Amino acid sequence: MGTRDAFTIGETTVAAGRRETADLPVSVLPDHTPVSLRVHVIHGKRPGPVCFVSAAVHGDEVIGVEIARRLLGQKSLSGLRGTLLVVPIVNTFGFLNRSRYLPDRRDLNRSFPGSEGGSLGARLAHLFLHEVVLRCDFGIDLHSAAINRTNLPQVRVTPEDTRLMELARVFGAPVIIPSSERGGSLRAEARGRGVETILYEAGEGLRVDETAVRIGVAGILRVLRHRGMLAGRTPKVRAPLLARRSLWVRAPGGGLLTSFHEDGAQVMRGDLLARVANPFGGEEAELRAPIDGIVVGRAVMPVVNEGDAVFHIAEIEKALPEGLALEEIAKHLSRDPLFDEDEII
Repeated sequence: MGTRDAFTIGETTVAAGRRETADLPVSVLPDHTPVSLRVHVIHGKRPGPVCFVSAAVHGDEVIGVEIARRLLGQKSLSGLRGTLLVVPIVNTFGFLNRSRYLPDRRDLNRSFPGSEGGSLGARLAHLFLHEVVLRCDFGIDLHSAAINRTNLPQVRVTPEDTRLMELARVFGAPVIIPSSERGGSLRAEARGRGVETILYEAGEGLRVDETAVRIGVAGILRVLRHRGMLAGRTPKVRAPLLARRSLWVRAPGGGLLTSFHEDGAQVMRGDLLARVANPFGGEEAELRAPIDGIVVGRAVMPVVNEGDAVFHIAEIEKALPEGLALEEIAKHLSRDPLFDEDEII
């Protein structure tokens, strides 16, 4: 068997069976500190698919950074087939500033495909797309809810895309939510160019949730094994719940929020979700569930404005098992034999 060709990215060349970190120049800060896109490359000895794992496209979504860090510590990657490109921090500017956005207030995940001579967001999007994403067969993009909200671990896929649905089921998060692609997003641009991409959403901005991290690491390893990049059979997990649709319940007025349900809770149409109270006393407004479903996202900040999204409810395709507790399912999914316990703790 001949030796695989080396993998070159930017000015870094990675020989077969080796791993290196490449720095792709992006820009300089106003004080002339250089900023680069750092890509960790694991180039297997044997041929196989090329996959990317990206995090912190939104700079405040740090949970993906921790998932990527733990992924890179997995001993099983020493036997990788194909090539894995891991970008723990795509939006370095936002990460350093603990902000979702770039310095010009642009959303990087609305800036694809970008351009070489456009805004900072356009340039970063163009670099990441062409140097990383378009060199891959498939990818996994890691996200969390925005600041002051939290998400139950979930995978979002393009509706009616059977290949993406297959990857989502293998990933094994508690819930799969069909979600239409937004213009300018990484997911839309990648799929439009033939790179299958699923999106893992879990936890809260600027926070790290241990269960969500472990589900993320295990899910990525399952997908890599399913695609033949890691040896062995993909272990079976409890089938994720598939949502038919989802919707947000919004605050009817401003005030102090008191919530009565946690992530993963089952609710029935008409159930009381929360109350919004006038801080000076008097009237209280109720929020009730508009459909039967489960709570897949919610606000955690007790101060709300009229129209704020407070509860995200997913309507599930099949009847839910009696007594289902998604919090317990999530904890079970995080205990996966695929990863080395010593590496992820």
